[in-house]
Amino acid sequence: MSRIGKMPITVPAGVDVKIDGSTVTVKGAKGTLTREFPAAIAIEQEGASIKVSNPSGNPANAAYWGLSRSLLANMIYGCSESFKKELEVNGTGYRAQKQGKKLILTVGYSHPVEMEEKDGITIDVPSANKIIISGPDKQKVGQFAAEVREKRPPEPYKGKGIKYATETIRRKEGKAGKGK
Repeated sequence: MSRIGKMPITVPAGVDVKIDGSTVTVKGAKGTLTREFPAAIAIEQEGASIKVSNPSGNPANAAYWGLSRSLLANMIYGCSESFKKELEVNGTGYRAQKQGKKLILTVGYSHPVEMEEKDGITIDVPSANKIIISGPDKQKVGQFAAEVREKRPPEPYKGKGIKYATETIRRKEGKAGKGK
């Protein structure tokens, strides 16, 4: 039995969930998401809560039970609250700025790095060294944040680069010289 799969999902006010067979559409203030779930997993709505179950009891389908519940809960949360990733740009002369729908990074290369805002993703640059990526789809937000970080990952000697706000960089000691 899946401990995560058994937990009901509460649907907040302002979020509309439409279940059509194995396809679920969630519509909220922050956006609309649609996902196809495995046919062996049953999704039922009872008032303001949704239950996900594995009616067949087949162990092969049990692997998708908790996953389906988590994906559905993330869809509902994303459409009501929106997911957010914060990145920090560290280094002398390193900065980020936004021009229209483009994120422009100056991170030590001979040219500025430009990244286009994708569908369902919003980029906010409140200061020159902070980037906030948000959107209703958790996977898209995380993937785009990883792509931004990949342009200049933080290095362990000086700590320069783009890192997540919650990330800590393990610093290394530099060249120590000759020991006796």
